[in-house]
Amino acid sequence: MTDPHIATAAQIIEGAHATRPTVKSFFDEDTFTATHVVADPATRKAAIIDSVLDFDPASGRTSCTSADAVIAYVEAEGLEVEWLLETHAHADHLSAAPYLQERLGGKLAIGKDILTVQAVFGKIFNEGTRFARDGSQFDHLFGDGDRFQLGSIEAIALHVPGHTPADMAYVIGDAAFIGDTLFMPDYGTARADFPGGDARTLFRSIRRLLTLPDATRLFLCHDYKAPGRDAFVWETTVGDERNANVHVHEGVEEDAFVTMRQDRDATLGMPRLILPSIQVNMRGGNLPEPEENGTRYLKLPLNSL
Repeated sequence: MTDPHIATAAQIIEGAHATRPTVKSFFDEDTFTATHVVADPATRKAAIIDSVLDFDPASGRTSCTSADAVIAYVEAEGLEVEWLLETHAHADHLSAAPYLQERLGGKLAIGKDILTVQAVFGKIFNEGTRFARDGSQFDHLFGDGDRFQLGSIEAIALHVPGHTPADMAYVIGDAAFIGDTLFMPDYGTARADFPGGDARTLFRSIRRLLTLPDATRLFLCHDYKAPGRDAFVWETTVGDERNANVHVHEGVEEDAFVTMRQDRDATLGMPRLILPSIQVNMRGGNLPEPEENGTRYLKLPLNSL
């Protein structure tokens, strides 16, 4: 049976030659994160995808160096930010979306299954009633197949769970911003062992994305520089992933992938910033409310993950 949302995405991609978006990426080597600024060259409308708030866990200090570089680019190019898009509630870096929104405007959006993430981690962090678990920290919650515009460019949101329950990919013109579902072909795929993650679901989400046209530009949220490669890279294509991804190239069966992914995940430690990142990102990038002394605190739940 044809997937109607993928069919729509393919139509957008194949009809995008006249309105191909420009993409400028900013790579934060400390968290291996790529932030993408995608813009409609005709209208100068733009979206910022997966931004980074700098955070030093040793001191508990945040800073905005990475976000300020994005702001400088947006202002220098005369862009108008319409969207601040999150592909999921990241476990490896804090989002700078509220800071960027204050400076540049735009609607903050994520997938509607952020409610599942908020419910799960609200319990893990023993959050009180002040922490809303209804996604209200975001301006818009996308469902699978929801269509939107970036200036004159058509776009569609696709639900691609597996790494987390709430992962989204955003197809904007001929470009797809796919978060942590896939990495570069020589590195493979994202882990699926976080609460709510599932390797079998991840495989099916990846296979869904890989039915898009071969020439679709894929922009990734991370690169970890596979052994033997000199440079960080975060752009590839559907065709390259389908032909050469070391974990899910054409011909890899679902059960084999699940076994590989589960065995590999069992050897991985937790991301360095998972505890601060999730607490902030499930709030739409906002820090926890100050306590009675005026200081904000991040919790460290023991023996929970």
